[in-house]
Amino acid sequence: MNLVEAIAARHSVRHYINKEIEVEKIEHLQLLVAECNAQSGLHIQLITGEPRSFGESLLARYGKFSGVTCYFAMIGKKSDLLDETVGYYGEMLVLEAQRLGLNTCWVGLSYKKISSVLSIDDGEKLVCVISLGYGATQGVNHKTKSPHKVSTSDVRTAPQWYKKGVECALLAPTAINQQKFKFTLHEGNKVSVKAGLGPYAKVDLGIVKYHFEIGAGAENFEWA
Repeated sequence: MNLVEAIAARHSVRHYINKEIEVEKIEHLQLLVAECNAQSGLHIQLITGEPRSFGESLLARYGKFSGVTCYFAMIGKKSDLLDETVGYYGEMLVLEAQRLGLNTCWVGLSYKKISSVLSIDDGEKLVCVISLGYGATQGVNHKTKSPHKVSTSDVRTAPQWYKKGVECALLAPTAINQQKFKFTLHEGNKVSVKAGLGPYAKVDLGIVKYHFEIGAGAENFEWA
């Protein structure tokens, strides 16, 4: 499964079965976490065998989560770019997990912070977590906006790579499926994207940018 196929196949999953993730898959994801941290300066941690964050949380029950014992803790130094960076690299982990046959869900509030299993240094912040495991289902499709509603440029006359980028961006998970982002195609194959207003909008922006890069091909454009 390539990344475009992973984007199409991946849906948010909140219910997980009692099946342990294989050691080789955990090791593979730990290596990717280390690579993401080295590239981004984040302090992402993969937590395994830890049922309390969701099992002891009233918010988790409200969010209808069950069976969660593994998750990525998205941690980094406080800055204006932290949320966007978390979204970009978190989605990198999400899609790789999908390629491994695992399921995920971005979680903003519906969990309990268990400080004893996390390493959060001074000046750092836990932005959110991403649940991980074998889903009871593969999730369901959600309604998406039309490409022209998330682009200030005319998608019909835009290059094919731009169209593909927008299409992949529309399959990105966003908080409460709000899809409040706007792309613009500039001269010289430069692209900009703005986040809308709303909960976790900057995290959404990072996720959407990663999806756009996959669809458009990073070699075809530059971020403006």
